[in-house]
Amino acid sequence: MKGRRIIAGMLLVGILITSLIGCSESVHQKKEKNKPTITLGSDSYPPYNYLNEDGIPTGIDVDLATEAFERMGYQVEVVQINWEKKKELVESGEIDCIMGCFSMEGRLDEYRWAGPYISSRQVVAVNENSDIYELKDLEGKNVAVQSTTKPEGIFLKRTDERIPKLSNLISLGHRELIYTFLGKGYVDAVAAHEESIVQYMKDYDTNFRILEEPLMTVGIGVAFAKNDDRGICEELDQILEEMRQDGTSLKIIGKYLDDPEKYLEVDGFEY
Repeated sequence: MKGRRIIAGMLLVGILITSLIGCSESVHQKKEKNKPTITLGSDSYPPYNYLNEDGIPTGIDVDLATEAFERMGYQVEVVQINWEKKKELVESGEIDCIMGCFSMEGRLDEYRWAGPYISSRQVVAVNENSDIYELKDLEGKNVAVQSTTKPEGIFLKRTDERIPKLSNLISLGHRELIYTFLGKGYVDAVAAHEESIVQYMKDYDTNFRILEEPLMTVGIGVAFAKNDDRGICEELDQILEEMRQDGTSLKIIGKYLDDPEKYLEVDGFEY
């Protein structure tokens, strides 16, 4: 009889513990549902934003945004967008902000910015057997870039005296296509963020040669609509700086990139 009571008591305790755990999870889920949502728009741009094997958004920007907005009391919904329509989407309110390795340089008057929170080099990559070693060697060559990106503007405007006149500048809608064009020999070179090129080589076991001389070094930021006066952008700017100072950003970037310290050297950008 005594043994039965002990067993019954143990079962009761187990039931209570399970109920408490379930209750705790329910409360946590309710709190999450009650958090306002920030909709973050980006295209696929590894290692900053991409879908993992389970189809879940991941990457440097996803992790940084999730942590930053959580500190601000928001939950984040990451949506894949047509990168060419990013300005239209954020201005219409369909997304709250743009965060996808987005260069602030030359776009300060187009958006309201939080950042820079990362420093990035825009570089040129060629096939290993290419005779292109310096930017001047690009004269008369064919170069592929992703449309509406900073490299596209650099080659179109040619305000930098180091940039020679090309034979053709091919602007493509999707990042992966520029590397396909290079690998197939359709173009002589591609231009993009250095991290993107390195990530592509890792993912597809491909070897390109990155020119030592960069097109430019830029600050990466989070873009909101110019008329967005909610104060979210300004608060995010402060939180991202706190994360840089307390080591959180370093830890997150280190998950994806070697030598993460160099990407946090953003003090030289005066915006």
